[in-house]
Amino acid sequence: MSGRFFAVETINRRTWMRHCSLILAALAAPGLASSPAVILVVGDSLSAEYGIGRGTGWVALLQQRLDKDKRAARVVNASISGDTTAGGRSRLPALLQQHRPTHVVIELGGNDALRGLPISGTRDNLSAMVRAAQAAGAQALLVGMQVPPNYGKAYTDAFAGVFAEVAQANRAALVPFLLKGVADVPNAEALFQPDRIHPREAAHPVMLDNIWPVLVRLLPKG
Repeated sequence: MSGRFFAVETINRRTWMRHCSLILAALAAPGLASSPAVILVVGDSLSAEYGIGRGTGWVALLQQRLDKDKRAARVVNASISGDTTAGGRSRLPALLQQHRPTHVVIELGGNDALRGLPISGTRDNLSAMVRAAQAAGAQALLVGMQVPPNYGKAYTDAFAGVFAEVAQANRAALVPFLLKGVADVPNAEALFQPDRIHPREAAHPVMLDNIWPVLVRLLPKG
């Protein structure tokens, strides 16, 4: 082996080792070792900032908390005021294809109740959405809702229970009641807009507090 060949071989080996080191360093760098989580929120007016300032709803506050907690996650708010579970079910396939979420938060059902739609349809639609999210490789989080007692005890109980039924049947995460601490407190009227349906801005941090402990368990640590 000539000295010149040995020198060239040594240089090439050093170059190769340096390239390997750079690749390993890049893979170990924050944000490159794994892709950021993408959290898709499919909801209605409770998630679409109806009647409050932009950036003050619980979904916007979620992104702020994730950033403050230094979690690599991006929130996509695909909520539409007035949407039903049927509407969300029809919109979800395109949203899954467009955003490729790692997590899907489903906050729908309240408008089904307001319109007096059959609970069986709400159950079917929620189940289909959870299964579609899971089939796309995302973790599903179902957000429960309750209706006032004037709907009748039978309907009220059945509606409240449908979220737990769907979550259990499909092994999805569940927030039992989005408006816990908002609609069930003595001063509830002060936390709602004049229509007594949509929460005021001050209620949205409470709503986020209801969702955060469940959602954060589904997210990668760090």
